[in-house]
Amino acid sequence: MSSVWLEVVGWVGSGLVVWSLMQARVLRFRWMNLAGSAIAAGYNAWLEIWPFAAMNGIITVINVYWLIRLHREAHDAGVYEVVEVRPDDPWLRHVLRVHARDVATFHPSFALEDAGDGGAGADDRRRHAFLVVRRDETVGSVIVRDDGEGTAAVELDWVTPRFRDFTPGEFVHRGGGVFAGKGYRRIVWDDPAPGARDYLERMGFTPEGDGERGSRRWVRAVA
Repeated sequence: MSSVWLEVVGWVGSGLVVWSLMQARVLRFRWMNLAGSAIAAGYNAWLEIWPFAAMNGIITVINVYWLIRLHREAHDAGVYEVVEVRPDDPWLRHVLRVHARDVATFHPSFALEDAGDGGAGADDRRRHAFLVVRRDETVGSVIVRDDGEGTAAVELDWVTPRFRDFTPGEFVHRGGGVFAGKGYRRIVWDDPAPGARDYLERMGFTPEGDGERGSRRWVRAVA
């Protein structure tokens, strides 16, 4: 019986390692790979298969290192940077076009052609677009529309799948400096997807009106 359970443990470890390689999210990949490699290291050590025990042990240490680093850098403004671009910036449009299906999952009403000069409504509504970059990698984008009277409406706040477990959008919203410099006093987000509400609360948004989490409009005052 003990040998059966030992074999089950070995298969679980191998399965986690394989499954981790199918993950697009960098944090999820690291956690699953850590669990699988740690189990595999213990399994091979128990059977005294030392080359594989050593290999998986080293992989476990590497995963621990990257998890610590990823969590440490998650809110580090020295790692992430906000770059303001024109709404019709070629790179912005390329990124959003490549990820159009994923963007539509979180912002179904967002239309790429509306976000640039010449698009529907682009002549009478001012827009601001921001790329969030992690060193040289684009990890997210925020686009807001000037609704007048010191109000900016969020049209897009999107993160690439690799960094979906983090909140790089905070570097646009944090402190209000990006928006305060443009004269905005509040940011509004209409009809957020249910999965976005926890993120909105972390960014300082609150439901307008009745204060319920199901509110169609969320508002954040600009410091």
